Amino acid sequence: MNKIYHLKTCSTCVRILKELNVPSNFVLQDIKTEAITETQLEEMKDLAGSYEALFSRRATLYKSMDLKNKDLTETDYKNYILEHYTFLSRPVMIINGDIFVGNSKKNVEAAKQALQG
Repeated sequence: MNKIYHLKTCSTCVRILKELNVPSNFVLQDIKTEAITETQLEEMKDLAGSYEALFSRRATLYKSMDLKNKDLTETDYKNYILEHYTFLSRPVMIINGDIFVGNSKKNVEAAKQALQG
């Protein structure tokens, strides 16, 4: 299944979705209004290789909770992502079995290439 986990209120996510010209057969999940399930997160982790790869260190909560000074485990990353959507590096795009995490230019270009097939 082709799916994009995003935040409707995030201007970067909105820009990337427009840039990708997402086909109508994609499932778009706004992670603020429809929380990520543990099963969905497991699927993302299996594709990305780790929970850490899905974790956003740019989140305001990351700074306010002073998490950079803690040794986080894979379980910690998983729990933080499930606890609050802001910890998921977004958007997360699953295209034809491949995963693209985050909004770097390189990542968005790779996702575009995957969409073009």
